[in-house]
Amino acid sequence: MGLLSEGVTQVVIPLAALVGIGFALLQWFLVSRIKVSVGSGEEHDGITDRLIGADQEEGVDTLEVTIKCAEIQNAISVGATSFLFTEYRYLSIFMGVFGVIIFLFLGSVKGFSTKSEPCTYNIGNTCKPALANAIFTTIAFLLGALTSVLSGFLGMKIATYANARTTLEARKSVGKAFVTAFRSGVVMGFLLAANGLLVLYVSINLFKLYYGDDWEGLYESITGYGLGGSSMALFGRVGGGIYTKAADVGADLVGKVEKNIPEDDPRNPAVIADNVGDNVGDIAGMGSDLFGSYAEASCAALFVASISSFGTHHDYTAMSYPLIISSMGIVVCLITTLFATDLFEIKSISKIESTLKRQLLISTILMTAGIAIVTYFALPSEFTLFDFGTAKIVKNWHLFSCVAIGLWAGLAIGYITEYYTSNAYSPVQDVADSCRTGASTNVIFGLALGYKSVIIPIFAIAVAIYVSFSLAAMYGIAVAALGMLSTIATSLAIDAYGPIGDNAGGIAEMAGMSRKVREITDALDAAGNTTAAIGKGFAIGSAALVSLALFGAYVSRAGIKAVDVLTPKVFIGLIVGAMLPYWFSAMTMKSVGSASLKMVEEVRRQFNSIPGLLEGRARPDYASCVKISTDASLREMIPPGALVMLTPLIAGTFFGVATLAGILAGSLVSGVQVC
Repeated sequence: MGLLSEGVTQVVIPLAALVGIGFALLQWFLVSRIKVSVGSGEEHDGITDRLIGADQEEGVDTLEVTIKCAEIQNAISVGATSFLFTEYRYLSIFMGVFGVIIFLFLGSVKGFSTKSEPCTYNIGNTCKPALANAIFTTIAFLLGALTSVLSGFLGMKIATYANARTTLEARKSVGKAFVTAFRSGVVMGFLLAANGLLVLYVSINLFKLYYGDDWEGLYESITGYGLGGSSMALFGRVGGGIYTKAADVGADLVGKVEKNIPEDDPRNPAVIADNVGDNVGDIAGMGSDLFGSYAEASCAALFVASISSFGTHHDYTAMSYPLIISSMGIVVCLITTLFATDLFEIKSISKIESTLKRQLLISTILMTAGIAIVTYFALPSEFTLFDFGTAKIVKNWHLFSCVAIGLWAGLAIGYITEYYTSNAYSPVQDVADSCRTGASTNVIFGLALGYKSVIIPIFAIAVAIYVSFSLAAMYGIAVAALGMLSTIATSLAIDAYGPIGDNAGGIAEMAGMSRKVREITDALDAAGNTTAAIGKGFAIGSAALVSLALFGAYVSRAGIKAVDVLTPKVFIGLIVGAMLPYWFSAMTMKSVGSASLKMVEEVRRQFNSIPGLLEGRARPDYASCVKISTDASLREMIPPGALVMLTPLIAGTFFGVATLAGILAGSLVSGVQVC
């Protein structure tokens, strides 16, 4: 038994989650202190809330500019909210249908357990009916889906709430603008981490009222939570991605290339759709994506732990080790945030990117110490793990090493991603230089850079897998993935900061603000483009480890002793699985291309048919472009999502567990490279 008692554990986990939620609300309050009105009851073109900056700019009407900022912010917020509500109506149908499928599959399979006892669903010395497992798994699935939706929606709301405020704070100083954007990202990061932890903790304790000491049955039903989170992440990422890329391509090809007007110029009909896309794709989509990885990592670690000596000895604290790691992560990220918002002040544009990168390093160093503390107090000095039917003796420092190597592998992936995407380093400079001889060489250099950027992250993931599996088998891989995601509040705050800075720059351009303001917002945007790529690196790396841990759990639960690639069924599954990421990519790319084509045609039509639009004498029809992106993304997100969700069901049902194992292995290996 560890030094931490069950009673203390029951307090620490929800307390950390509530602290995270409280800290997020505090940051939201601090952002909201930026003035939002000029007087009670005043209105201007239906806008009652006006954003007011503190300083008068030379040659600029402050009231006129701030009213424009309010109008633009309102348009972006309305567009993003409308899209998400429409998307969530579609997804609610999917949640209901897939929930029924889960219920029917689990409730009707008599041989659900790998053991061969006469009862329908038998684990340990207890007999639980399959119907009960189906009910609880379905409930967990719905809870995971709802938490994922909530995470994306709250992130979008704070982003659209803060973008114009960031613009107006740029009139004061670069430091104030940065803090506003970063605090807004912090709100999303902490709400996601804390809500995910709290809902998971409450679900476990409620389910435990039925399952009692049947740990394996309890945590097997809880795996539905991770499935729900990742399912919503899939559709949210695809739908939001199609939306934002269609708007981005349409706006840039016609506006910047054909009409030679600046990016985010208010004369461009697709400019509002472009800014809406930043929020629904890079904020709501990324939030759901990282939540899905976090939920899956937690559920995988909890289930594997349930079949260890933790479950046999009913050691609640040791069983809750993954949740305690996440709790410590919230505390560490809270301290780390203060280094960017309160302890140090950014006084020049050149300090923005280094401050964001320093957040990753500080959180990783502090979290390493936090993991050591958690491991010492929560785990016994020695325990037994059961992996593929064999017992493995593991010491507590082995698990510390697994979590730590996952944490530092995540940092390495983040920095390598930054190296390959920042204009401060040679890879991007080489791609830019290749533009001198035309688009062909630019495409060749770009593809080569993309392929090359995979090398070091894959080695980092490989080292993390080898070390963690050697020390603690599949449980080691699961907690390594959780270690990579333990600082999710900080990494997501950095990622969400990017689209907020991007929107702030767009609003500054559309509102006709001074060059000084636009220089600051452009710097925020430039740093955000790099940090957004860092967030994607974390998502991909953690997804690889989580997928492997879940694959191990599936193989163990299905009773497969070995996955032999020389077996025809397995090999067929392997090559089909390796093909699936390319099929998925082809579907999404074609969807983006089709939507972009319609967007380009609409933008061209408006420039050609609206008199005085290019000269700035007429107002473009923003709503038509928003509608094109919305309709295309909602329609086109269904086939790729169906491909991912239905393939395992069809393969397992018609071709057996061995073929499904091959498909899962092939798609895992191939997907990591493509991403």
